[in-house]
Amino acid sequence: MRGNKPWKKKYEFTDETTEVDGKTLHRIRALRDFSDVEKGDIGGFIEHEGNLSHEDSCWVYHNAKVYGNARVYGHASIYDGAEIYDNALVGGYVLVHDNARIYGDAGIYDNAEVYGDAKVYGDAVVHLGAQVGSYTAISTGEKTR
Repeated sequence: MRGNKPWKKKYEFTDETTEVDGKTLHRIRALRDFSDVEKGDIGGFIEHEGNLSHEDSCWVYHNAKVYGNARVYGHASIYDGAEIYDNALVGGYVLVHDNARIYGDAGIYDNAEVYGDAKVYGDAVVHLGAQVGSYTAISTGEKTR
């Protein structure tokens, strides 16, 4: 429970699956309206419910993927072929799109945006409104803000 309101699931798995690196990912469907997502909208693919929070307005859109121990939460939007995997954390008001890859133990937070085939990996952190794009790679030990 959050406050006095009962916790309510915001998505379910559909029957559609895809395989990535030997993992089975499940397409998601919205169970309620939130942000720009309407009940019944089809989302992207996640491996398990631990990948995408049922709270707030975070969402994995149609052709994006989240798997492994990666977690998307807060108000993050993952779309346009982006992939979040391994132990990566993406949360807050974050946009990850246009084939960007977030993996390893990387973290994307606080109004950051990663796009355009960019890769953020290792234990790199992108936060505080930073933008990373156009084939940029940020790796272990780097922080961008």
